[in-house]
Amino acid sequence: MAKYDLNAPEPRTRTLDSVTGISKKGLPSGTVGVMGALVIGLSVCAPAYTLTAAVGPAASEVGYQTPAIFLMGFLPMLLVALGYRALNTAMPDSGTSFTWATRAFGPWVGWMAGWGLIAATVLVLSNLAGIAVEFLFQSISIVANDPSIAELSGNKFINILVCLCFMAVATFISYRGMTSTKIFQYITVVFQMAIMIWFIVAMFVGAADPANEAGRVPELSWFNPLEVDSFSAFAAGIAVSIFVYWGWDTVLTMGEETKPSKGRLSTESKAAMILVFILVVLYVSTAAATVAYAGLGETGTGLNNPAIAENVFAALAHPVMGPAAIMLSLAILVSAMASINSTAISPARTLLAMSHYGALPPAIKKIHPKYKSPYVALMLSSVVASVFYALMRFLSEDVLWDTITALGMMVCFYYGITALASPWYFRRTAIKEGFGSIMSKLVFPGLGGLLLLVVFVQTTVDSMDPEFGSGSNIGGIGLVGIIGVVVLGLGVVLMLLQAKSKPAFFRGQVLAKADARSDTSAMPVFDDGLGS
Repeated sequence: MAKYDLNAPEPRTRTLDSVTGISKKGLPSGTVGVMGALVIGLSVCAPAYTLTAAVGPAASEVGYQTPAIFLMGFLPMLLVALGYRALNTAMPDSGTSFTWATRAFGPWVGWMAGWGLIAATVLVLSNLAGIAVEFLFQSISIVANDPSIAELSGNKFINILVCLCFMAVATFISYRGMTSTKIFQYITVVFQMAIMIWFIVAMFVGAADPANEAGRVPELSWFNPLEVDSFSAFAAGIAVSIFVYWGWDTVLTMGEETKPSKGRLSTESKAAMILVFILVVLYVSTAAATVAYAGLGETGTGLNNPAIAENVFAALAHPVMGPAAIMLSLAILVSAMASINSTAISPARTLLAMSHYGALPPAIKKIHPKYKSPYVALMLSSVVASVFYALMRFLSEDVLWDTITALGMMVCFYYGITALASPWYFRRTAIKEGFGSIMSKLVFPGLGGLLLLVVFVQTTVDSMDPEFGSGSNIGGIGLVGIIGVVVLGLGVVLMLLQAKSKPAFFRGQVLAKADARSDTSAMPVFDDGLGS
């Protein structure tokens, strides 16, 4: 075993932080500013895609309280965001949840936090591609004035083939590096945001139209979460609403690539906080407008109609926007396409960090010599997401609905762990820093983390019911529950295999457990070829 001499010149190309043990991974620095990071964050969250996929499942659980559940979903995100901000300021690293949870709780918990992030992203990548396929054929059918074209997306083999093409194109764009990704995202984000604002206004206007029998005037009770019938329904609704906010933390995975900040907050932290507030306004407004326009009927465009639950805006596009429906279809199509591209940023950088610190095989950490992208990690996440989607297409008739619910569970799992890492890591120093630090680093992130883990446990138990989610089941057990257990179980198996093959990380010899007070003793003592 070779030990680091921190007083000797660093012979490797990477830079070692002598305090935290965190080091650079070959990503290009200073390429993304606040606006660029914000645009990429909006692209990952993909409001147009996210809402068409989530409003139906949320409404099926909580009815007219859908705006309230989207508002409640924002609260743990805000609390978690404070913890993320503090951790990112102290330890900027592309591994985010993996790195921070490892430093706070040790390598085993850190590994599972990283796995939760990767698993959630694989689930959403497959879902994004599925939505993109549906809206591609719908857009073509509108242009050609032939409704039968839209039905082609229901053909499993055509659907899977086109999905794989979308994944390949998005992976290629990400493969060429962050700069090309940023330019692509500017164009698509501006377009989808403009169309979404148009669509929201049109729904509110349509809700007030006497000819719309389902239309209702929004009521204050719609924003009251206490009106939800049961805690199980509340937890399921929160899991779905967490999904709509999920993705903002991708901004923080770019900490090694953003431009230096002149203020107290880092560039990526500024972008993340702005992003969270933009999302809550947009999502709550859309939820209220959709419920007001469509109502909760079980036929037609009613939100309790299971035939439209997976893709609500596809059913609402023409009734709401008339001849301009093609614009909404295109907005959701480019939203999904852009999000496939930008969402790949997060798992690729988490895989890169896990490989860099010896938690995964070293081949995954390779950086492209020209484009400076983690191309092996990108390819791996893309291939796994593609295979998962293909399998789910044959297992579930409502694959998009089921993957969204399972995604919400995974997000609650790793967000909860990451949020709790903040109070544990800063438990000694925050008290000395004063009331503000106690609240922002300890109390608020702790509450957010506990809430999300409670929702995760409740939803996992409920998802075993064969009637949960879309009602898809295998052997009388809900498919959503099976997905959640299998995904987490697979993570445990892979972790144990890696611990047996490369034990240094799991012994705390590469990225040591520490807290904000004892960082000076948290030195990596084992050289596992991290800089090679």
